[in-house]
Amino acid sequence: MKKILATVLLLAMLVTLLAACTTPAPTANTPAGNQDNPTNTPDEPGPAPVIPEDTGKVLRIYAWNTEFQDRFNAYFLKNDEDGNPTSGLLPEGVTVEWVITPNEGNAYQDKLDTDLPKNAGNSNPIDIFLIEADYALKYIDSPYALDVVNEVGLTAADMKDQYQYTKDIVTDSSGVMRGTTWQACPGLYAYRRSIAIDLLGSDDPAVVQAAISDWDKFDSVAEQAAAKGYKMLSGFDDSYRTFANNKSAPWVNADNEIIIDPNLMRWVEQTKTYTDKGYNNKTALWASEWTRDQGPEGDVFGFFYSTWGINWTLMGNSLANPDDPAEVGNGIYGDWAVCEGPMSYYWGGTWICAAADSDNINLVRQVMKTLTCDPDTMKQITLDTLDYTNNKTGMDAIANDADYGSDFLSGQNHIAMFNLSAAGIDMSMASPYDQGLTEGFQRAFSDYFNGTIDMDTALDNFFADAVVIYPELVRPG
Repeated sequence: MKKILATVLLLAMLVTLLAACTTPAPTANTPAGNQDNPTNTPDEPGPAPVIPEDTGKVLRIYAWNTEFQDRFNAYFLKNDEDGNPTSGLLPEGVTVEWVITPNEGNAYQDKLDTDLPKNAGNSNPIDIFLIEADYALKYIDSPYALDVVNEVGLTAADMKDQYQYTKDIVTDSSGVMRGTTWQACPGLYAYRRSIAIDLLGSDDPAVVQAAISDWDKFDSVAEQAAAKGYKMLSGFDDSYRTFANNKSAPWVNADNEIIIDPNLMRWVEQTKTYTDKGYNNKTALWASEWTRDQGPEGDVFGFFYSTWGINWTLMGNSLANPDDPAEVGNGIYGDWAVCEGPMSYYWGGTWICAAADSDNINLVRQVMKTLTCDPDTMKQITLDTLDYTNNKTGMDAIANDADYGSDFLSGQNHIAMFNLSAAGIDMSMASPYDQGLTEGFQRAFSDYFNGTIDMDTALDNFFADAVVIYPELVRPG
């Protein structure tokens, strides 16, 4: 997914807190979509929407990094190696303006919150803006993202091969889909082959999966690993999303009460046990110690990672010398494999939204259709970049290709593994509060894991911070 520097990923993951803004506040129990009829993409096509003719001469796109820009340039403009458009789809006379605002200090969301309300009547309006999953519903449940079916013109047939969870994340509380993506980001457990052989007698993904297919088995292998001087996980947050993506209820109920799901408390229990027994290295995501654990000097069996993490972050961290070619012989490149792990989950993703009051709706539709619906384009993105794209037909073709494999994973077809994980993802419990409450929960419990406060104090700290970020929420009585 991401041909970007690890530092950009660091900023994007660490500092985007969901803050109060000029966007109207979302409802507390906004669903991510009904699983029986999750979006407004009907099986039978209705009357085609009436889309006004494009009048804009500038396609204006808001983003927080250059990831989508890279995809747009390569697969929509079809630039050559020198960056010159070849047979691209941009209409003659139209130029593209990129407004890139890094996520640091919530700056990107602040930029959207300032500029989207001004789009109406603007002589150079925003046409496309990008959002991440953790704060998607903030903008999906707002007046600023257009209905991709009835206002932009994509059809159910266009989107029939997209993974359902990628639609659910951008479906508003009325069942209207207001964004689309070229990515699917299912997660797997990436493990060291050499350590698997030492622990389990085999590095075969099927053998490792059987050994860690549920959390009780995972914990048992963690105990085995510790006995041999290995760590099962690097730090406190490594398994968090695997638990969190399998919640039984959203963070907030109909009474605006913050609900801590039992699955989150199971993460707390596991992480405390792993910390006290020495099954982890007490690191934090994106910290230098966490990064080092993925390299040649690391003693960690594995990491929970999604598509982008395995192919770029983990691969880069595995090298002894980043300036030398990424190939077997450079650090522990090739000593990795992936399996499903205890539960299906996802991590990350970028969605394309059409901005209300855009003057280039037909062009926006063409961008969305080409980059998120066309199976040939989607398959080519995966073949070129190792990304896992949002098209079942394209991904099935690669998953079933006996000649396809990743050198980094010692020839394993990781797309086949991602296929298995993607099928089990359910995002029906997403809410507009996910990012802020997730980061606050992890932050509050780090002191508990380190033994400096007790659990009751950690809970008190979490709730105290949560109601500052979201004054409309309350702690359950």
